[in-house]
Amino acid sequence: MPLLVQPHGADAGLHAIVATFLAHTIMPATLPQLCFAERHERLRFRTALFLYALVIIIGDIPGARADVGEYASGVVLHSFGYGVLALLLFSGIAGGMGRRAVLSVLMVATMGALDEFIQSFLPYRRGAVSDWLVDITAAAIVAIALYFLWPRMVTAWLKQAAS
Repeated sequence: MPLLVQPHGADAGLHAIVATFLAHTIMPATLPQLCFAERHERLRFRTALFLYALVIIIGDIPGARADVGEYASGVVLHSFGYGVLALLLFSGIAGGMGRRAVLSVLMVATMGALDEFIQSFLPYRRGAVSDWLVDITAAAIVAIALYFLWPRMVTAWLKQAAS
């Protein structure tokens, strides 16, 4: 693993141990497991809730939204952010594809509504129904795609893990 700056002294030894551990034990097998294994559903669900809390907290910092808005429009931010939440929720909810799709869209709709409701009380933000509709649309698109793709993705991962 190449580094731009080589650590020296005690940091070099610690860095080498951590890099070797990650490269040879955790990283190759863990990412697909984190994404697809049933035993990590709760982790994915909790990650979605954690990221949502970050969206609320960071989005309510005065000036933060304006700064980010220089790089991406509100539609892009809402679509990406709530689409990722829908993906994490879909993959973190147990049950069939229909149940996952419906619950992930309903949860994103609730989260988006709460976000817009909170923004309506902040003098430097505004709650907008149009933003909420973008959130729901992004979640629906992701949920519909995952409804069809998720079983194939999990099956492919299981085949690869078995070989």
